[in-house]
Amino acid sequence: MTVQPDTGEIQQAPVAAFLARHLNGRTDEELSTEFHTLLDAVRAHGKKGSMTITIVVDPPANGVESAPMPIGIESAVKAPKPTPVKSLYFLDNDGMPVREDPRQTQLDFRTAPTTTDYKDA
Repeated sequence: MTVQPDTGEIQQAPVAAFLARHLNGRTDEELSTEFHTLLDAVRAHGKKGSMTITIVVDPPANGVESAPMPIGIESAVKAPKPTPVKSLYFLDNDGMPVREDPRQTQLDFRTAPTTTDYKDA
């Protein structure tokens, strides 16, 4: 933040311009890639997602006022994921998941004999 001595106007550095210049533009490229990955995932899964950008500022080394301040950019993307496919199971008497209902009685099926003799009507 800079104060203009003749007008007293306060000038602040635009955050977007800072992000675009940080690490010679590499941060902007990485954030853009993550942003478009998020957009693709939201479009593909029809669910919301989010992206958080954090600017981390460390104090100057050894508390020296004129020393440089380390500034880093961190990002976190919470992209939606596909809903996992589920399958239905029953619990048997031992509490184990099984595909067939243990309370249902089993019917023994057998193949009916085949014939080629047809009765004329």
